[in-house]
Amino acid sequence: MTSLDKPTSDTDQPHRTDQQEADAKAVTEAALFEAFGGVRGMVETVLPGLLFVTIFTINKDLKASAIAALVVSLALVAVRLIRKDTVKHAFSGVFGVGFGVVFAMMTGNAKDFYLPGMLYTLGLALAYLVTTLAGVPLIGLILGPVFKENLSWRTRNPGRKKAYAKASYAWGLILLAKCAILFPLYWWADTTQLGWVLVALKIPPFLLAVYLTWVFLAKAPPPIDVFAEMEAEEQAEKARKAGRAEQSAREAEDRRAAQAAEPRTYEL
Repeated sequence: MTSLDKPTSDTDQPHRTDQQEADAKAVTEAALFEAFGGVRGMVETVLPGLLFVTIFTINKDLKASAIAALVVSLALVAVRLIRKDTVKHAFSGVFGVGFGVVFAMMTGNAKDFYLPGMLYTLGLALAYLVTTLAGVPLIGLILGPVFKENLSWRTRNPGRKKAYAKASYAWGLILLAKCAILFPLYWWADTTQLGWVLVALKIPPFLLAVYLTWVFLAKAPPPIDVFAEMEAEEQAEKARKAGRAEQSAREAEDRRAAQAAEPRTYEL
């Protein structure tokens, strides 16, 4: 077992000072901000649906509402492309709005604009719970690359794996609670009621889940930077190869010196 594969236990982690605790919280906060898009990502998530329900509430025009939501989603992607920012959050919004527009236009029922997003939320909730029960919590798969630890937390950092499991359970249960509110409304409420409730439930559950994730991870052992480890291992291997080459050169030089020092005999 190499140093890169050696597991650690909770007791192996040194006691962290107040400054280290503050640094861990800051790093966790920055990673969550990057992974989930921050304030801008939340705006891009809410704005298309808000525009759809606002226009539909005013004029009850499904086509105009759907087109407006789709146009603003594409505009958000265009802005990110122009600014050369990451587009993953904006693109996810475009796909969600696009599927919603297709569903609503196919059925002629404006409530179906929200159905793909609701089904996605339900599927995501189940994914969080099922992957955690399987020992591979989804939030760890999402945040592992962000923290530069990849999957090292699975076998080498049990305290961090436990934190990821708690966070994944939190995400799954919060999203299930959200679905428990939205799906009955899909059947019983009208489009405007469903739309405004859905817009109202976009941000608060998300913020609660992110906050709980931050709490769990800030108290967990620090991530193992596998990229730094691999780089250090590469540097060590280069040093070993250089050492072997230098030793071989010295041995060759010693052999040549020994051969030169040997007395020579000449035949008459």
